[in-house]
Amino acid sequence: MMPGDDKGRILADSGDSDLRHEEDRQSAEERRLRTLREYRILDTGPEAGFDRITKLVADLYDAPITLVSLVDDCRQWFKSAHGLDVPETPRDISFCQFAIAERKPVVVPDATVDPRFRDNPLVTGAPDIRFYAGVPLRAYNGDILGTLCIIDRKPRSPLTPDDIGRLEDFAAIIMAEADLRRISIERDAARRMLERALDFSGIATWQLDPRTDALRWHGAVAELWGADFETALSTAERAFARIHPEDHGVVRAVLDEAIENGTPYAVEHRILHPDRGVRWLSIRGDWDVRWNDAMLTGVSIDITEQRNRRDNDAVLMRELHHRMRNLFATVGAIISLTRHAATDVDDYVERVSNRLDALNRAQNVLLGANFLTGSMHALLREVEAAFPRVGWSGPDLELPENAVVAMALLFNELATNAVKHGALASESGSVEVHWTQGPDDDPDRQFRLVWTESGGAPISGPPGRTSFGTLLMERSVRNNLGGTIERRWEPGGLVCTVTLPARWREA
Repeated sequence: MMPGDDKGRILADSGDSDLRHEEDRQSAEERRLRTLREYRILDTGPEAGFDRITKLVADLYDAPITLVSLVDDCRQWFKSAHGLDVPETPRDISFCQFAIAERKPVVVPDATVDPRFRDNPLVTGAPDIRFYAGVPLRAYNGDILGTLCIIDRKPRSPLTPDDIGRLEDFAAIIMAEADLRRISIERDAARRMLERALDFSGIATWQLDPRTDALRWHGAVAELWGADFETALSTAERAFARIHPEDHGVVRAVLDEAIENGTPYAVEHRILHPDRGVRWLSIRGDWDVRWNDAMLTGVSIDITEQRNRRDNDAVLMRELHHRMRNLFATVGAIISLTRHAATDVDDYVERVSNRLDALNRAQNVLLGANFLTGSMHALLREVEAAFPRVGWSGPDLELPENAVVAMALLFNELATNAVKHGALASESGSVEVHWTQGPDDDPDRQFRLVWTESGGAPISGPPGRTSFGTLLMERSVRNNLGGTIERRWEPGGLVCTVTLPARWREA
């Protein structure tokens, strides 16, 4: 180690310590100023609670000036000033800053001989301070916000410990008053925030006094119950006028039981909203006991949409149950009737599989919509995916569930026969499906679909016997759709025409 290294290290450590001390001091001052802002007291008007204390202290200590001084970043501001007309002075010439820095009472018997203050403008000029005694105003967290101080224009003897103790007691009273004020402001701000939150959340809070029947409301009451709630819902009895008549009995029974037995109140009922019609509300409440009084306090929540979804779900479940029964019946009929038409087991499995594929295409179309209806275009896209050389054109129509199944079976039988015996048996063959529907204003308008095969091997005529597939097509069109089906074997291939009353709207 070189000579002088120890001295250099000591100087460096001393510099670091000073830097940390300055950073700590700045951090403490920033926290103190934040605490002062919490009280929201700076630049507020005179308040009797503070002025009474400064007058009492001035009388008790026979002091011409008594101040409640709050020290901001660049000034000291007087919340209460007895015997002084100025509202504030710069911080850098204030006596109170020493009480903040030293965190203890500061007493100056004669400022003219105190090196800290003898050149201070407040000493050399108005208000001609000679004597000063100030005690800290400590916030709830220990930060010092300012002082309670007494000032005289002539020198005085130092205060006794008892005098300083009494002055500190008055300072504590002042801070208790300030804390009550701060808590009240925070409470009001929290209440406003809660009310805004209730407004945005769509929740209304209520409180019922069972002795007087009086109702008090907060939150989104106008949205849930109507803008006239202050008069229309001032009592529970009046509120019943807004409840749906069919729900009066249920609500009355639940309310009477809650009041009689002191049990929680919970009910869902309809109301007649003056602007929004019939709405469903969920009401929950419990007892809030205060001294000898018990208030039923609770919330109201609009559950109209949830109820509608619940009702819609019930309808969908019933419809799904109905559809499943129809589907199982259709599958059972296909399995049973295909058995009589099949030539062997392999032929039976193939025929059943093809027809179940048709039912699956129908279900895909229905699942892609709303379970209850399906798109004609969506169905033909399913058919085209299974039989790529089937082209189609026509308006998109919204078919009910039974029509989707019937048309899916029809297209499946036509396409399967075309693959085995018709145009799709040849690589050059194709099928074109086209349909039209008459105008809405035509009372006798018809739906007409034409299946046209072309490009396949020449055919000699209709088959020699009627297959189950043919019977299935005729049953689908005649029995399920109330239409007719006509098949013609032209030299270029089969032409099948389906005609039925037009009752499907465009999708």
